[in-house]
Amino acid sequence: MTVDFVPTGTVDVPDIAYEERIELPATRTGLIVVDMQNDFVKPEGGLSVPAATEVVQNIQRLLAMARLHRVRIIYTQDTQLPDDPEFDIWPKHCVMGTWSWEIIEALSPHPEDLICRKNRYDAFYGSWLNHFLSQVWDIEHLVLVGAVPNICVLHTAASAGLRWYRVVVPADGIAALTTFGQALTLHQVSSLYNGDVVRSVDHLHFEVAG
Repeated sequence: MTVDFVPTGTVDVPDIAYEERIELPATRTGLIVVDMQNDFVKPEGGLSVPAATEVVQNIQRLLAMARLHRVRIIYTQDTQLPDDPEFDIWPKHCVMGTWSWEIIEALSPHPEDLICRKNRYDAFYGSWLNHFLSQVWDIEHLVLVGAVPNICVLHTAASAGLRWYRVVVPADGIAALTTFGQALTLHQVSSLYNGDVVRSVDHLHFEVAG
């Protein structure tokens, strides 16, 4: 067999093991909405992801179901300063205090939700996220939705999985820049990061004890 160390053109998509239905205990589950901010979602945003507008309604449905069952909800908010070194990699984006940095109005957090500001791809890095999940709320399961799957969603999923949270990602709740990025995220979550994937947010169900 010849190994292609430098892939070119198209590549095969590995099989992705989708679950048909996942039931999660409401009191032990957290829903993380990753970086659904104006800069990533709005067409006029500095790093706009065209597919992001397509997942907003799906995330809204999931949020409504989560709130009904009193699931803990966390929003990550990419937060940069004007001279952040990340701008050597990406165009300037999500500068704190600007319109670009704000979470989109259609997914506005409620007062009881946690907003976790982060300045790297991984929401656990240098943040208080793990403290609330493990020490305050005793969370064991995490549902991740948002943008961008193969960057901030994937790095956060990896960090969660390495901390032995069970990670669940619905395919229609994440918005990638490319089909490759979408497939990569779903495959990595389902095969490496203590996780499961489903095709739709509608395949997730929260169970209330008693």
